[in-house]
Amino acid sequence: MTINYKKWSDMLEEDRNTIFKRSELVINDVLDTVSKIIEDVKNQGDAALYRYNRDFDGVRPDEYGLRVSQEEFLEAESFLSGEVKSAIDYSIENVLKFHRAQIPEGMKMVEIRKGIYAGEKAIAIESAGLYVPRGRGSFPSMLYMQAIPAVAAGVKRICVVTPPDGDGKVDPACLYAARKCGIDEVYKTGGAQAIAALTYGTESIKPVVKITGPGSKYVSAAKRLLSGIVDPGLPAGPSDSAVLADGTADPYKTALDLMTEAEHGSDSSAILVTDSESLARKCMEHLTELTAALPAQRKGFVEDVFAGFGGIILVDSIEEGAAVVNLYAPEHLQIVTEDPWDTVQLIENAGEILLGDNTPFSNANYAIGANAVLPTGGKARTWSALSARDFIKYSSIVYTTEKGYDDLAPHVIALAEYEGFAAHANALKLRDKNVQ
Repeated sequence: MTINYKKWSDMLEEDRNTIFKRSELVINDVLDTVSKIIEDVKNQGDAALYRYNRDFDGVRPDEYGLRVSQEEFLEAESFLSGEVKSAIDYSIENVLKFHRAQIPEGMKMVEIRKGIYAGEKAIAIESAGLYVPRGRGSFPSMLYMQAIPAVAAGVKRICVVTPPDGDGKVDPACLYAARKCGIDEVYKTGGAQAIAALTYGTESIKPVVKITGPGSKYVSAAKRLLSGIVDPGLPAGPSDSAVLADGTADPYKTALDLMTEAEHGSDSSAILVTDSESLARKCMEHLTELTAALPAQRKGFVEDVFAGFGGIILVDSIEEGAAVVNLYAPEHLQIVTEDPWDTVQLIENAGEILLGDNTPFSNANYAIGANAVLPTGGKARTWSALSARDFIKYSSIVYTTEKGYDDLAPHVIALAEYEGFAAHANALKLRDKNVQ
């Protein structure tokens, strides 16, 4: 197994750029293909969705409804084991508790000066489309991670799009999770075509004002191309992660956690940043052994990642390691150092930060409560984890009394005249003239 292993100070600028840009390089390659898919859905509606479902997802039936029926919801619930349903229920409860705490006051006002009031009114957006991937597995966790903050925020219409299997069916755990979150509008389509359908609408799918959810390079490209028409939410493309560790970290546990995000796909990225050469060497040995024991598909993904966008970076100190992490701006970051609470103070750019080896990526991905839909591709420099706030917009509210108006007027008139806006100034200067 090939594992990239380099000392940060010896890395060429080209090597650093490959790691920092990672999935963005792959997304750029498919923009032309995705542009055609978008146009087809815009012009042909459902017909294009059925065709791409057949061509991309291998759906065999000639006739099936794009919208999941009530019978399919019931069938999905009866199919699942009690263990899986209990795990989904447990996780939903935790995620809901976390996101309810994010809901702001309906309206909050501040007295700026005597008689001058300004504030904001929080209003839920009217509709949201949640994208749940399926190509490399089944992801009910991605459904409830998106649905719960939207429900908590009070979004009036929430729908889900997700790729169907060969029989034209949606993953049963996703349907169970949707029903538990109060959502029954689920459509059997994925990829760039699903993003286009949510943007423009088709005969079966009404358009939405915001789209969220992680996806393949095709989904990410579609969101980028349609960002001027619909709010595509935070950039959530191929997974990436980093572990920042010193010599106190357990190399076996470190290897286990490094593989978590790497198994998502060959276009994912996973790096270990450490100041311990001993940890790096032992971790490489464990990675080779553990990867060999994975199922064939996941094994291939992990091997591709550590020979591609991932690997191990040796630094001179944890401070230098934190600087590398901030440049990388990972979707997921785990800190395993002698004092992670101290180390976390050095971090500025990360979608989520998990402290200690008792907080592996897996636990946060599913059930701790914090959202696992996170900015990828280095976008954690400016984006945050998905939250209830992503489904809320704010209107400024202002009110002035007569006293407040008299206080404001001379200052506003002076600024309006300086900027050459006569009508702005006249709105105050001529306000008390009674012209019939």
